[in-house]
Amino acid sequence: MPSPAPVERLSLPQARRIALGAQGFAEPRPSGRVDARHLRRTLDRIGVLQIDSVNVLVRSYELPLFARLGPHSRMLLPDLVERRRELFEYWAHEASFVPVELHPLLRWRMEWARTDSFRHSRHLDGFADSVAQVLSEVTERGPIASSQLLDGGEKRGPWWGWSSGKIALEYLFYTGTLTSAGRGPNFERRYDLTERVLPPSILELPTPSIEEAHRQLLVRAAKHHGVGTARDLADYFRIKVTAARPRLHELVQEGALVPVQVADWKEIAYLHPEARRPRSVDARALLSPFDSLIWERSRAERLFGVRIRIELYTPAPKRIHGYYVLPFLLGDAIVARVDLKSDRKASCLLVQGAYTEDGHGNDVAVPLAAELRLMATWLGLDNIEVKPRGDLAPALRRIYS
Repeated sequence: MPSPAPVERLSLPQARRIALGAQGFAEPRPSGRVDARHLRRTLDRIGVLQIDSVNVLVRSYELPLFARLGPHSRMLLPDLVERRRELFEYWAHEASFVPVELHPLLRWRMEWARTDSFRHSRHLDGFADSVAQVLSEVTERGPIASSQLLDGGEKRGPWWGWSSGKIALEYLFYTGTLTSAGRGPNFERRYDLTERVLPPSILELPTPSIEEAHRQLLVRAAKHHGVGTARDLADYFRIKVTAARPRLHELVQEGALVPVQVADWKEIAYLHPEARRPRSVDARALLSPFDSLIWERSRAERLFGVRIRIELYTPAPKRIHGYYVLPFLLGDAIVARVDLKSDRKASCLLVQGAYTEDGHGNDVAVPLAAELRLMATWLGLDNIEVKPRGDLAPALRRIYS
């Protein structure tokens, strides 16, 4: 289906500021105590908190909130998830926390999982029996973690060496039969029947058609991105771009999205009609590698002119900047990146490497140092230690000496 003709042209700085405004970076952080209302407002802006188990600094889903809100009680998010049940876990982008209101819009994926996606199951002997057994046990005993199954089986391949019990739990989670009732002390998901976790008012909502679900998710993606190409918007909720394109055409016809041409972008982009258009952005934030502002790598490169890769998945000899690397956003530009680690035993935030981006110099060290101090305070770490790796490290070390 041909792309509609753009009705407006945006410069790259305009598109970048629109994207930052949509993601909550065009307004100052709260000046007083951060509470659940601030979290809800931030979650309304970004829609999805991607989950990752790596805890070398802090759990990845906590960092987008710190980037936008600054220091806050780290119990606010677990309270929204586990007590208030305003968020639930599902494969929305990757594994993510998302508002419970999105449950009806993701049921197409749950149904798809039942019929098509779990390809590994056909290679597992007795898989159907294992699913039935695990479901019966969760029904009787839940919520439980995979390590608590009475007969979870031995670890084996495929699926990262998961046991048959763990695979059955993940299958039931993928299909929406089970959901997460919370996480244990080792970040182990505790599974329970979805109807025992999510509010009946959510589960009783009608299920839209897959086409309508895609339309609504794409509009939400445009709201969260501000402006983005078909691939950008489809990626936000992991919709196939071939399925997204006809829905985007319909949304343009309805006036729900506006086609625009962004300077230097090869593809037509789509602007949310209510997107803010900040004249300037005065942000200062350390960005998780899984932050929704930069998780689509080609989009981040188009917007900021920097190439971002998640190096923790790269073999150590091939890493350029380090293991857990956070880009540093200053104003409306990514000006540096730092490899960070929490040494909890020594109560120290370790800066294992610090690097400027092309076109930026050591003057970024002062605002970066201030943000690192803020992060250390938030994490309850008393000290900051800068290792001598990276061109920005000497300037940072002088600040802390």
